[in-house]
Amino acid sequence: MDKAQVSDILEEIAVLLELKGENPFKALAYTKAARALDNFDGDLARLVAEDRLAELPGLGDALRLKITTLVNTGRLEYYETLRSSVPEGLLALLDIPALGPKKIKALHEKLGITNIVELEAACREQKVRGLAGFGAKTEEKIIAGIEQTRSYSALFRYAEVWAQAEEIREALRDHEAVIQVALAGSMRRGKEVIKDIDFVVSSRDPAEVMDYFISFPGVQKVTNHGTTKSSVLFENGLTADLRVVSDLEFPYALHHFTGSKEHNVAMRQRAIAQGKKLSEWGLFEIIPGKKKGEEKEEGKLVPCRTEEELFAALGLQDIPPELREDLGEIDAAEKREIPRLLEWTQLRGTFHCHTNWSDGRNTLAEMAGEARELGLDYLGIADHSKSSVQANGLNEDRLGEQIEMIAKLNTQVDDFHVFAGSEVDILKDGRLDFSDDILARLDYVVASVHNVMNQSEEEMTARVLRAMENEYVTMLGHATGRLLLQREPSKINLEKIIDGAARTGTWIELNCSSYRMDLDWRWWHRARDKGVKCVINPDAHRISQFAMLRHGVTMARKGWLRRQDVMNTLSLEDIRTALAR
Repeated sequence: MDKAQVSDILEEIAVLLELKGENPFKALAYTKAARALDNFDGDLARLVAEDRLAELPGLGDALRLKITTLVNTGRLEYYETLRSSVPEGLLALLDIPALGPKKIKALHEKLGITNIVELEAACREQKVRGLAGFGAKTEEKIIAGIEQTRSYSALFRYAEVWAQAEEIREALRDHEAVIQVALAGSMRRGKEVIKDIDFVVSSRDPAEVMDYFISFPGVQKVTNHGTTKSSVLFENGLTADLRVVSDLEFPYALHHFTGSKEHNVAMRQRAIAQGKKLSEWGLFEIIPGKKKGEEKEEGKLVPCRTEEELFAALGLQDIPPELREDLGEIDAAEKREIPRLLEWTQLRGTFHCHTNWSDGRNTLAEMAGEARELGLDYLGIADHSKSSVQANGLNEDRLGEQIEMIAKLNTQVDDFHVFAGSEVDILKDGRLDFSDDILARLDYVVASVHNVMNQSEEEMTARVLRAMENEYVTMLGHATGRLLLQREPSKINLEKIIDGAARTGTWIELNCSSYRMDLDWRWWHRARDKGVKCVINPDAHRISQFAMLRHGVTMARKGWLRRQDVMNTLSLEDIRTALAR
């Protein structure tokens, strides 16, 4: 196991100990051990191999032994036993927004609750409000949280199933009976939340491909096994559908099963207006009925080898899959006004990233090294400010130390640059967490809301607008504060926020954390037309999360964004100028 994996297990042990009601200092020891690993900027495997774990602060003999076991074997019997001793249903309660380990422990001890069903029943019978530390409002919040969790149960975040979808697609591609294969449905369109994944394949032997598909590793249940369509349910609850057609039918089927439903309806109506019929089986010329009211019949197939040729046959410019939502793309394609959308290889750097100075898992050097290894030219570090106590936010002195460390790091490399920034909390009244004197020392500032998120729309909008008026604010971070499938967006007037950004020259972040994708793609076309610039940031808390940049570009494409709309496509020289301006 690597350092991040070991740290994750230590933190989970701390949560499990809290749920079991163990000595709080014991749980805290595991939390501190996880933090010690996060703050260590060396090679953990080497430290273990050289028996030098004692060099890390706060690790007793027992913890050093457990860490050594995890690094060397990838398993820890203590952890496995502890996890099995806590009812699985209790762990699931952690997903409910209003609950933490201490409250769950109280519910378990006082009311014998072991799962969500029992908890909901207790809340609706008003048994929870009588417990110390709860009350009627907490009870209501728990019910709302349960309903929200249930409504999300059959949904998945795009970025978290993308790798699985790609793995299946590549496996299908490798099969000798497959001619063409493509991802379809909402995944291909880049929807931030999906229900399932769809694949379209062309083959001369559909039965063989179907048998291969339903036998994939991880398939828990085959829900349909036909001649043209099969469906499977994977162990993680994700459903996948496969449709197999002839090679001649492939472009029509791919277009149809990519959707969206609204886009397909508009396309079929366009075809009818031109005397044609469009379906998953093809584009046909229509033979008019001989009598009034008589059904029209399909005639000659309009041959199309690709989707691009299909669009051309209907007098349209090629429409990228991400735009197919019936939100103006067909009219734009008719006028040849579909823009050349952003490509993920055009990103030259990124900004909103955290290190172990606040709540990140990797050191400054590790984050910079990974970004450079990925081929980026620059990286911005934006650790939390002091008011984010829960995230170990930096005060003025620590921020000053980090600025000096970044300056020193920049003297060590010639082909890469690290910018010194901060993710500064927007306080309740719109003031910023640091004074202007401190902000002036930074290369850039990400202004974000992290607390008091239940303000009215008027209050939240005024709060954010006031922050954007500050001359040192470079970009607005995760504008709505939403957490996909976990927390609804704050009430905020995004039209006014976009207008405010246009007026002040503030960039708006497309936060491409798998949980956020915020600002939502539905608003980017408006922002672009207002002249507001986008900056795509992964909100990375560990080096592996740089991979989210690719998904951020998908969302930017879905919002009709071009290279010139995204600030972190600029070269190092040009971004320096832009930040100074």
